[in-house]
Amino acid sequence: MMSKIVLNNSFQTTKQEIESVINEYDSINQYIAKGTRNSIKKTKLKSGKIVTIKSFKTPNIVNKFVYKFFRQSKAERSFEYANKLVNLGFLTPLPIAYIEETTTIQFLKSYYICELVEADLTYRELVEIPDYPNKIEILKQFTQFTYQLHEAGIEFLDHSPGNTLIKKVGENRYDFYLVDLNRMNFHSNMDFELRMKNFSRLTPYHDMVEIMAKEYAKLINEDESKVIQAMWNKTEEFQTKFHAKQARKKKLKKFIGK
Repeated sequence: MMSKIVLNNSFQTTKQEIESVINEYDSINQYIAKGTRNSIKKTKLKSGKIVTIKSFKTPNIVNKFVYKFFRQSKAERSFEYANKLVNLGFLTPLPIAYIEETTTIQFLKSYYICELVEADLTYRELVEIPDYPNKIEILKQFTQFTYQLHEAGIEFLDHSPGNTLIKKVGENRYDFYLVDLNRMNFHSNMDFELRMKNFSRLTPYHDMVEIMAKEYAKLINEDESKVIQAMWNKTEEFQTKFHAKQARKKKLKKFIGK
């Protein structure tokens, strides 16, 4: 097996330290997220910095070949896109390194390491807690943040409830950090439809969509009703597809169970 380690040279660490962290990954018991596909743990480096390590699921037999020879790994894309965001002035946990484990003919595992950001909430809390404190103001500032992404030509394909960390930085001010970065597109320009679609995965609630749409309409100097309708249409389209997919999965599980 071969290991490729790529470091962010502005961060104080070494390939030897990163290799040691990955070798000890299975014994680290501090989980941030534990999923069936990917998991995220945290640990402390010699510098005292607490970092997160995201372990991506070993790809299937076809993708082992694809990722080895034709496509960037999710870890490499996460690292590359994080650096792009930082260079463009957007917030994301500081990228530290990515690691790939391969053989001569196939791809095995990959890891992405970044600094830990202690957030106060994610967008998900705004969806799940109807009376979350200062919710309307947070949604407005989140919309301004998303508008800035769009103006920079950044289409964050996983712009969903768990992928924006929100940190309170003043009496009425919030910072927004993007995470889970391996799916992004960078455009010279984003048209209106693409911008509206980029809001579609965030919430199923019309009142939240309306708050965001009204704020976005101000930012692009567009009619409120047009933006509300367009953003809600994209949201409904996503929700319909999402629930249909969940229903198919449920039927498949029943069929397999039988």
